[in-house]
Amino acid sequence: MGERTLRGARLGGQSFEDERGIEFAARQQVGYVCPQGHEFEIPMAAEADVPAVWECPRCGAEALSTSGAKPEAKNEKPARTHWDMLLERRSIKELEDILAERLDLLRGGEIGPAHLHRPRKSKSQKTA
Repeated sequence: MGERTLRGARLGGQSFEDERGIEFAARQQVGYVCPQGHEFEIPMAAEADVPAVWECPRCGAEALSTSGAKPEAKNEKPARTHWDMLLERRSIKELEDILAERLDLLRGGEIGPAHLHRPRKSKSQKTA
């Protein structure tokens, strides 16, 4: 039964709808020029907000609209570094205390790479 359901139809490429009685949306052609000099047009709906910048299909650069619309300047925040985020959680004094504590542990052989650990004295060596 499954074989007969698709008889006479090609899979994937053919639509059985026709365009009679369909009213298409009003369109406008918007022109763009990229810094490399490539000119191209993009069809858009008539009521669409036209972007001032569009990616060039040839080179990928940002192309400006030929209508003269300028892109809006973005208010970019400066990038937050790890140090900035650390200072939001800790004060300089707290960081200095933590550093001193960790350095003492490292120098005492409590933490750090195994090849830097000092051999600990066993109980028999302590009493002798």
